[in-house]
Amino acid sequence: MKIRILDAASQDLIDGARFYEKQEAGLGEYFIDSLFSEIDSLLIYAGIHPVLFGTYHRMLAKRFPFAIYYKTAGNMVSIHAVLDCRRNPAWARKRLT
Repeated sequence: MKIRILDAASQDLIDGARFYEKQEAGLGEYFIDSLFSEIDSLLIYAGIHPVLFGTYHRMLAKRFPFAIYYKTAGNMVSIHAVLDCRRNPAWARKRLT
């Protein structure tokens, strides 16, 4: 199994880290570490999460209010977005469609 993080999802991670770093020094790095740990868990658990917006699996992060939206194809997991769950769900739907 391989994991590929698309450019849009990478930007989501950077934006989230910047937001949390403004809140408190070091929190942005903790955010990145936590989210990458969640993403790494997809090597084992990819495909078990509920499907939303048609074809995207959604995994909720444990330590931050973020959701990781991904697709599976063969032995590849593609991360399409890492979105803040505090935003309007309609925004997430529009972003993913």
